[in-house]
Amino acid sequence: MPAYDLVIRKAKTKEYQDRLVDIAVSEGKIAYVGTSIEGKGEEELDAEGKLVSPAFVDAHLHMCKVYTYLMIGEEALRHYHEGGMGTSELAILLASKIKEKYNESWIYDNAKRAALEAISYGTLYIRAFVDTDTKAKLEGIKALLRLKEELKDKITIQVVAFPQDGIARDPGAEEYVRKAIELGADVVGGIPWIELTSEDEDTHIEKMFEIAKEYNRDVAMLTDDTGDPGLRTTEKLAKKAIKEKWIGRVTANHARAASMYTAPYLTKLAQLLKLADMSLVTDPHTGPLHIPVKFFLSQGVNVALGQDDIADAYYPYGNNNMLEIAFLNSHILWMTTLKDMETLFDMITYNAAKAMGIKSYGIKVGAKADLLVLNARSIYEAIWRHEKPVAVIKSGNRIS
Repeated sequence: MPAYDLVIRKAKTKEYQDRLVDIAVSEGKIAYVGTSIEGKGEEELDAEGKLVSPAFVDAHLHMCKVYTYLMIGEEALRHYHEGGMGTSELAILLASKIKEKYNESWIYDNAKRAALEAISYGTLYIRAFVDTDTKAKLEGIKALLRLKEELKDKITIQVVAFPQDGIARDPGAEEYVRKAIELGADVVGGIPWIELTSEDEDTHIEKMFEIAKEYNRDVAMLTDDTGDPGLRTTEKLAKKAIKEKWIGRVTANHARAASMYTAPYLTKLAQLLKLADMSLVTDPHTGPLHIPVKFFLSQGVNVALGQDDIADAYYPYGNNNMLEIAFLNSHILWMTTLKDMETLFDMITYNAAKAMGIKSYGIKVGAKADLLVLNARSIYEAIWRHEKPVAVIKSGNRIS
């Protein structure tokens, strides 16, 4: 009889809702899923009918800023949350003051605290946006690259070189992004809407794509994160992805101005996003505006949920508990039916994994054995209670 490294018995899964299954793991990958497994594991884990899930995925977290809320104060937060987000640009400028204090040491300590908390809640993949500009320099990048290597056996961190203050508005930021990629950053970031003119928005996107193409990196940008229906950088980003044939390699985050677009334009934008195979990552809990999630999902656009912030200048809460994010957004988005809950669950697992370009993900033979045994017997109960998992498994090894 075959021997496995790990066997999880009597698991309920989203993929096999009509029956309990056993999941066998060998060499860090799922080797078998079925009801009558032959053989035993060196470690046996009885799920007792609880829900077993792929690890949670956070496709958007500003990880260099975690736990800085009390350091920076509330003025930026007020501008970001009030007035229909009409002054969110001012909020960003105010929040950037924290970068005067940037130092690899304390950023590393804060980011490690956030990463370990994420692991305890079953979030084993994070796309970490790290400010990379003339103020932040490379302090955050160095901290996150160090943490990524240290915790690589427990959590996968994609480091995004993110020019928060713009490219045209912050001469020299482009070179810092390039240096960050040379140091090992995984993704080229951007925030084109922060620029002062439409021409500068185009230049911002163009420059970041030049770096992405030179170093063969994916692209993740914050677009239209304010209450201005005239902003169109999500469209510009999608058009650039298509032109450069970066299909399936580009993600737009926030895109909050889409909440104010007309129906005909939204329909065209959705078709453009599909042509680019471009994902949207939304964080409705961190601001009063958000993309029309149900509409984009109905049009076949991949939409994921992200944590976005943990106790920083834009949001005072958060702990990288993605079930909590699903719970909060079930209310905000009025997604409260059982089918809606399954969709929300997908938005913190499969949809988010697609947004991050994670391969071999899920509960299927050949997938990475990054799994959770949740303290719940259904998706409904998991989101309702949003408790820590009973077991967290990375590459077949139980780590929490």
